[in-house]
Amino acid sequence: MNTFANIKELLRTLSREQALLSEMFEKRKTFSYKYDYALEMVEGDESRINFLIERGVIRENGNWLELDDQFLQFFEQVLEVNEEINISLIDSNIQYLTDHINYYLKENSEHRKYNYLRTIKSSLRKMGMITLRNIVDLKRNIDNTFKNEPNYKIKKAKLESLDKKRDDISSFIERIERLLNEEEMTFFKIALDDELIQIIHLLRVQLNECRHNMIAAQKQIIEYLNQIQHQSHVVEKVRQLKYLKDQFTIRNDTNIDQRLATDKHLIFEKRAFYPLKLSLEFLSSDESLDTIRKVDQKRVSTVRIKIPIASALPIELLNEEVQTEVQINLEEVRKGFVASGNDLFNFVLGYPYEKELSFDEQVTVFCQLISLYENEFKFTDAFDVFNEVEYTIVLPK
Repeated sequence: MNTFANIKELLRTLSREQALLSEMFEKRKTFSYKYDYALEMVEGDESRINFLIERGVIRENGNWLELDDQFLQFFEQVLEVNEEINISLIDSNIQYLTDHINYYLKENSEHRKYNYLRTIKSSLRKMGMITLRNIVDLKRNIDNTFKNEPNYKIKKAKLESLDKKRDDISSFIERIERLLNEEEMTFFKIALDDELIQIIHLLRVQLNECRHNMIAAQKQIIEYLNQIQHQSHVVEKVRQLKYLKDQFTIRNDTNIDQRLATDKHLIFEKRAFYPLKLSLEFLSSDESLDTIRKVDQKRVSTVRIKIPIASALPIELLNEEVQTEVQINLEEVRKGFVASGNDLFNFVLGYPYEKELSFDEQVTVFCQLISLYENEFKFTDAFDVFNEVEYTIVLPK
């Protein structure tokens, strides 16, 4: 697999194929992208698709295309639409930070110490953003799992797995705080400058926000698990009652008669209807008009209205009259123009139509062809004039 020569070539390629890459990214969850669809997006130029395949931007699988995982993860992370909770990234970033702090403390060269310090600052900046992004993904996954997963057992297992990931993120937050407050106090005293102070302050603010979000996520998981347990218990009980009812033993094996006799819920009572007389003050107000219209829509009248029969039509109106209208087949005109090699305006003027057309009607046909088949014509920069009408020279591709 070839790689991009430089950053300019990469950005130029992404900009040129932005329509295709945007379409494939939007449909990344529905289905793999057909090769024929991609060919239409690049105006039929297969070399552009082959260039993306050779550079590893997209992968080919038979007659299907899909974005490469590297670019897919890059787009999802930059646009913050990633649904994967990458806890290992936090752990590796903490270890990476710890290693470079040790390198800084052991290094004697001021130049190399400055390079290590710049790397440490960059890692501290990323640490808060990565943790916040994982918490956002965690809360989104918790909500989607509870609302969209139809299987109770799978839903419960997923929520328990997400709760474990929540514990892991909480432990990572504590590790970062220990790193700032206890484990690397020597480094932060020695290498402290204005920029590092701002970075640490921002990181502490982000960690505090993460801690509050983790408390909300924990409450949400507990609430959802309790609801699942309650729903599962109700469903199981309903299934048992249904089984007893199907076996015709529900009255003998349960106390359903006694429960129904003592239960006074309104759901078991017949619905009562009470006549309501509207006051004259309400009827004289503007609000009563909508109420009257709603009642009138529900009212069913038993009165049958006899519709008078219309008189017979005169014989003259029943006589058949045929009117023939000749229409121009623009598709046939287009095919003839593509095969002619002439410019479009002169071809339209000389085309043998089924009926005689005026000059204005021929100009209308010229404009309709350009509007319908714009992508199949070649527009030049030359112009010409005929009958005081200026037109551009249009040739077939």
